[in-house]
Amino acid sequence: MENKGVVYQKVKEFKRKYPWTVSWRLKKHSKVVESHLNPGEVVKYAFAAQKNDNPFDIITTYVVVLTNKRLVLGTKRLLFGYFFKAITPDMFNDITVKMGIVWGKIVIDTVKEVVYLSNIQKDALDEIETAVTEYMMKEKKKYGRLAQDSIK
Repeated sequence: MENKGVVYQKVKEFKRKYPWTVSWRLKKHSKVVESHLNPGEVVKYAFAAQKNDNPFDIITTYVVVLTNKRLVLGTKRLLFGYFFKAITPDMFNDITVKMGIVWGKIVIDTVKEVVYLSNIQKDALDEIETAVTEYMMKEKKKYGRLAQDSIK
């Protein structure tokens, strides 16, 4: 499998760069995401965050990965099972960045729901926003063209 270990490596790089981001058990969470990557899917960017809107809830770590096809989120539950979510470019609406004194928050608005990613070191917010926005806007243009071609 071409992506084996790549997610964990990218998340470790992020964590080394932004050590104040609150996250735990990154290797376990990375394996959840890697198990759901499709053939031909390439990991472009990865980071860790708490998937909630509460800065005091520090036990819901997710690994968030931007691939060449979608944005995926995964977490391994403590005892058994896991949670996995995929956001394709056609479902993406917008992204909001909120910065506090020490940590920040990324809010991803999709057609179906709003995803809150919190307890991210504030220095990382620009990097995350740029990576997600540039990719999603580029891919949304492709979806727009596909829709126009199907109408013709």
